[in-house]
Amino acid sequence: MADQRLDVQMSWWAMDNLSHSGGERLTVERKVRMIAESGFDGINGFIPKPEEADEWFDLLERYGLSFSLNAYPSSMQDLADFLKRAATLRRADFINLQVMKPFAIGEEAVKLLGGLDALAREAGIPAFIETHRGTVTQDLIRTAEFVEALPDLRLTIDYSHYVVAGELHTVSPEAEAWLGKLLPRTHSIHARVSNGEQVQVDCGEKGEHPMLAHFVRWWREGMRHWRADPGNEGKTFPVVIELGPPPYAITSDELGARTQELGDRWRQSLYLMKLVRELWDEAG
Repeated sequence: MADQRLDVQMSWWAMDNLSHSGGERLTVERKVRMIAESGFDGINGFIPKPEEADEWFDLLERYGLSFSLNAYPSSMQDLADFLKRAATLRRADFINLQVMKPFAIGEEAVKLLGGLDALAREAGIPAFIETHRGTVTQDLIRTAEFVEALPDLRLTIDYSHYVVAGELHTVSPEAEAWLGKLLPRTHSIHARVSNGEQVQVDCGEKGEHPMLAHFVRWWREGMRHWRADPGNEGKTFPVVIELGPPPYAITSDELGARTQELGDRWRQSLYLMKLVRELWDEAG
């Protein structure tokens, strides 16, 4: 649909200790300006501290950036409290939810996910459940059962977690079938590539990895599902480029400090931003 828009955001967490900065401590403003001038549409981050909120939102407005939040509820009350805090902000475009109940299964998990979704809808802000290790969605098969039980549940797709948790060095037809069950629920994507052993590997120029082709296919298919839904006419599809600092990033120094990264996360982030824009055009 012609009036749909892609919103490529940079993860604020991923701005920590960038190797390209040469040790220079980057100010909040410098980071925001880097993100904007490099072509990102927005920032995915956290509720600012009260004393920092005005600076944050002034910078977002000055550089014309969108803004989304991460939340980590383990109960309905957790999200209700978070939504009250979010309502005091000038704006937040959507919330990414990591539901911190990794051992909840069956009816307990379905009830919690349905309740969290209903709370966010009542508050009038889009909220997407992330497929993430160590959360209620850590298990691929369980998550497929959740979306079957909850027809309106909206997901943030981050398959790096399922690839590393399942040691998917290659993707079998069986794995593909289970992963495919979630893609029609794609409402957001976190862009990161796993090789089945590490959750985050280089995937662009001078760092091509065979698993990238699978992620490209999944991301494009998720976008296609979203773009084909008439209910998404006039809406925005967010993709967050999320390459984390050590210990997410692979390091070359001995065990202990783990600060010397093998790759250049900033350059990789720019590569992924360009890639997802190409996939968006192909998915239309």
